[in-house]
Amino acid sequence: MTTDAQRLIRQQRATRLLFLLVGAAVAAWAAIVPQAQARAGVDAAGLGLLLLCLGAGSIMTMPLAGALCARLGCRAVLAAATVLIVGSLPLLSLAASPAALGATLFVFGCGVGALDCAVNLQAVLVEQASGRPMMSGFHAYYSLGGIVGAAGMSAAMSLGAGAVGAMAAAAGLLALTGLASWGGMLAQGGQRSGPAFALPHGPVLFIGVLAFVMFLAEGAMLDWSAVFLTQVQGLPEARAGLGYAVFALAMTLGRFGGDAMVRALSPRAVVVFGALLAAHGIAISVAWPVWQLSLLGQAVLGFGAANVVPVLFSLAARQGGAVPGAAIAAVSTLGYAGVLCGPAGIGLLAHHTGLRAALLALAAAVAVVGLAAVALRVPARGQA
Repeated sequence: MTTDAQRLIRQQRATRLLFLLVGAAVAAWAAIVPQAQARAGVDAAGLGLLLLCLGAGSIMTMPLAGALCARLGCRAVLAAATVLIVGSLPLLSLAASPAALGATLFVFGCGVGALDCAVNLQAVLVEQASGRPMMSGFHAYYSLGGIVGAAGMSAAMSLGAGAVGAMAAAAGLLALTGLASWGGMLAQGGQRSGPAFALPHGPVLFIGVLAFVMFLAEGAMLDWSAVFLTQVQGLPEARAGLGYAVFALAMTLGRFGGDAMVRALSPRAVVVFGALLAAHGIAISVAWPVWQLSLLGQAVLGFGAANVVPVLFSLAARQGGAVPGAAIAAVSTLGYAGVLCGPAGIGLLAHHTGLRAALLALAAAVAVVGLAAVALRVPARGQA
């Protein structure tokens, strides 16, 4: 086996581990939210404001991460982001005041945003070097990390570790994951000529808007599905987490098979049919007053949406006139803005129309993504 081939395999393995790392880190935080809220002494409204600190850190850091990747290389940004995440995770379980929790969430958000942007750029570059679709498979490890992180935290706390002990263990394991990835982190960060940061326009802006809607839908369904299942469909509260579990499992399985779908069909077809299938999933989930059909809809949504965002990231970096780092940063930022806007937007709309109607409106928005994606520009591989 040639040295170049061995290096490419190391880069592919490191990219998968880094996606796993960020997915597990976010899931670890999600698992201790109730304990962190109690320690900081805030009510639901206060917690909502504090969570904005996480989002603010991520959104502010993503464009900077894209610029730094172009100047310093992916490795420098990935390493710094991993240090921020690993260092802030235990502190999230120790913050004893709203100010301390908000500041720690901001630092954690900076790490998550920087790592998310840099690892997507590395994934695009590794995919291009490999000469075959790989983006969906990389993103599958983010989904797998979420499942592993949530399950691991639940297991640790159920065994008596407590939030502090569980987070310390998670931080240690994630630090080892980052170290294992070091040899495969890219020293370069893509094209150095041209602006490292620019406001998105043209095809990149179009792709970013599509990503915004898909992230908006994902964020809204994750935050509102349990409420809908219990308050509208009558599912017992003890089973409210089934909706997310079904969604996450379907998305993970869909992503592991996504690269084969891209090869068999085309990137454009995967986005079009995936978004339309996701829209049907939301409609199935909310249109009929049967919770079993709601769970089926969550599975259809997860499978349909699984490969839309990975393909959009891959296409964004291949658009003519776009510096890959700047394109990835733009799509990441717009996508994360969708995650933040989705839950609040659905809540506002549900206040006026009811939750079922609000979620059906969301299904219509996702269907528009599928129809609009017919116009996606798909450059040949290696073409910019």
